[in-house]
Amino acid sequence: MQIRIDEKPLSVNSAWQGKRFKTFAYKQYERKLLLLLPNKKLNVSDLMRIELFFGFSSKASDLDNPVKMILDILQKKYGINDKNVYELNIRKCIVEKGKEFIEIGIYDLLPFK
Repeated sequence: MQIRIDEKPLSVNSAWQGKRFKTFAYKQYERKLLLLLPNKKLNVSDLMRIELFFGFSSKASDLDNPVKMILDILQKKYGINDKNVYELNIRKCIVEKGKEFIEIGIYDLLPFK
């Protein structure tokens, strides 16, 4: 099924009132991921495709919950701008507790012909 709704998507900034502050847990998570991500120079264009694969230990985990945080951390680590993400592929699987993971792919957007 394909659905099209002719309505402007609401931004996260428009969805919340007041300032949002990072929690201590998020600050720790961000610090840890910044250290775990490899120090590489990315040569991607202004049109990017990002693939995220999450291994959750809980079936109740929502697929989209960690996406914004991961994009923000990638932006901080690699200097990319998430406004240049034109394709985002997200997938999850269920794993044993303690075996959780995140796989990330950052690519140039392949043009449609």
